[in-house]
Amino acid sequence: MSVAAPANLVTRPAQEQRWGMTIPSVDQSLAMMLLPTVLSLIAGSCDIITFIGLGGLFTAHITGNIVVLFARVVAGDHAPMSYILSVPVFVAVLALTTLFAALLGRAGIASLRPLLILQLLLLSACFLLCVASGAPIDPTAGKALTAGMLAVSGLAVQNAIVQVSIKGMPSTAVMTTNVSHFVVDFIAVLTERNRDLAAKSAARAKHTAPAVVGFVVGCGLGAGCEIIIGLWALALPTGLAFLALVIALASGLEERP
Repeated sequence: MSVAAPANLVTRPAQEQRWGMTIPSVDQSLAMMLLPTVLSLIAGSCDIITFIGLGGLFTAHITGNIVVLFARVVAGDHAPMSYILSVPVFVAVLALTTLFAALLGRAGIASLRPLLILQLLLLSACFLLCVASGAPIDPTAGKALTAGMLAVSGLAVQNAIVQVSIKGMPSTAVMTTNVSHFVVDFIAVLTERNRDLAAKSAARAKHTAPAVVGFVVGCGLGAGCEIIIGLWALALPTGLAFLALVIALASGLEERP
């Protein structure tokens, strides 16, 4: 005769914790499920706008800056300072943001909203500096370099958010990885005989697809806006960063001790 376990002894699924805080899951609410799409829209639109308006600078696709930098060096062409600085700036801001999140967690403060506020401030500063400089802006000028590094910093903060503030969120800026994961998971759903493994693949694909679509749509919207209104188009990723913060505030979810 089996005896039911007391309610207080029933095990619960383990929750991911970091720095003493329980990390909210991307699946916990509709608002949180929308957040990866909005962040991908930010990355795609900001990347294409700065690429067109700031002399070919990738702000989300740092790998692209490395490739173009070495291509120019090998060809004997002038290497823009923005390409040279983008990688160390990205790494430094990513490290500092992660340290900031750790300090917040140890103080019992959730990191999601503060980091989204930080990203909004950085993208807002980039936008204001670009429009204040007039159009067209010289990509080699100091103001353009500063604006570009502000945008790179904003996207570095976004990458940190994905890593440390939300459980189960795919990358919102690295689409090569996302497309690879989606294709592999999609094929697994079609071919995997183990239902549990197929279900896990389907869940991952469900998370990855909106990020890919959001980035592509963001690129299209950003390119169209930049062609029409120049660097005023940076109002698009800045406004989307504000929307991301509103979503986080509306979700009612935070990490808990």
